[in-house]
Amino acid sequence: MKVTVCELPGNWTESDTYWNLLTHHLKEEASDLLVLPEMPFFEWITKSGSIDPDLWKQAVKAHDKWIERLHDLPADTTIASRPVIEDGKRLNQGFIFTRDKGYIPAHDKYYLPDEPGYYEASWYEKGGGQFDVVHINDIRIGFLICTELWFTARARQYLKQNIDILVCPRATPKTKVDIWVTGGKAAAIVSGAFCLSSNYNGPNTSKEDFGGTGWIIEPERGDVLGTTSLAQNFLTLDIDMLDAENAKKNYPRYVKE
Repeated sequence: MKVTVCELPGNWTESDTYWNLLTHHLKEEASDLLVLPEMPFFEWITKSGSIDPDLWKQAVKAHDKWIERLHDLPADTTIASRPVIEDGKRLNQGFIFTRDKGYIPAHDKYYLPDEPGYYEASWYEKGGGQFDVVHINDIRIGFLICTELWFTARARQYLKQNIDILVCPRATPKTKVDIWVTGGKAAAIVSGAFCLSSNYNGPNTSKEDFGGTGWIIEPERGDVLGTTSLAQNFLTLDIDMLDAENAKKNYPRYVKE
């Protein structure tokens, strides 16, 4: 199947410029699956330590509006995360959207940072701690949203569920691009799955920019098949699920606990 990752500026939804570029790319490449950054349809509000519940509600409404537009994208499946309010709780919910089934909630982010630029534990609550695969068109998909990538026991947990694709929507800084790619490689190797990630680029706080560098990483050796850049916002590659199936038969994934 053909999969697409991307990097987008934090204010990309202020006009249709990037939306139109993305639509054109997906059509030209005949992409089946798109991964977007973490909470992609509103400004990155957790950069501020000043918590504003009304701003969270605005972000929820903006995501509602843009998710409806996903029907218009050429790719059948779109994956990202979004702000929600459920039972009075603010959560960061990973989702899968397909043209046939619409919006499918998949995973609530559990591991939350709390530092300048990323005051997530202050803005919203942990999810319930479920890390389960979602079956879409015979493909098994799992989520490690941004910081969750560093909890490699969860990648091993997905391995046991015979995952095919591990998605990592993220919002990560330019100063740490290299270690994030390393984390993606480790997650691919441990899970025996293709790791796909998209990120923001451009300004976040006055002291630090987002790092871009969306990636597609293969499951056997953790080789980086390709990355995005400021000059190439979108990357589409053809991947074979048999590679994920075969990787699970090899070291270190076959080793019993």
